[in-house]
Amino acid sequence: MTADNNRRVWMSLLAKAPADRLTALWHTYGASPSFHWLRAPEIGASMVRGRLGGTGAPFNLGEMTLTRCALQLDSGEVGHGYVQGRDKDKAQIAALVDALMQGPEASAVEAAILTPLETEMTAAKTERAEKAAATKVDFFTMVRGEDK
Repeated sequence: MTADNNRRVWMSLLAKAPADRLTALWHTYGASPSFHWLRAPEIGASMVRGRLGGTGAPFNLGEMTLTRCALQLDSGEVGHGYVQGRDKDKAQIAALVDALMQGPEASAVEAAILTPLETEMTAAKTERAEKAAATKVDFFTMVRGEDK
């Protein structure tokens, strides 16, 4: 992954990752960089919008609880964390990973945290798709003799 255009990829991955798995990978990585808060973790709500069929006019679906924070490492990189729910620790870890991905430790962080998360989440998505495909029903029409 490279900086700007893939930042949205790793931010999405961090936001969607299970909190316990992200925490475990963070502790396995073992980093504890010094930082100061630009915005301490805070819980709020955001309006979720949708579109019928993905292309129709947007409409307000409802509100979703989220936690956000921003921090700056002592080395200068700024990281942001936006996660669904009320998990301040997950938001902090997401912000730390975001900041580290912008510095010299990016390849190590990617190998230790992001790649395992992506692999596990892809495998889970594939497993769900296979389970759904197993329940698929193919409907067909048989030609009967009187329909000739």
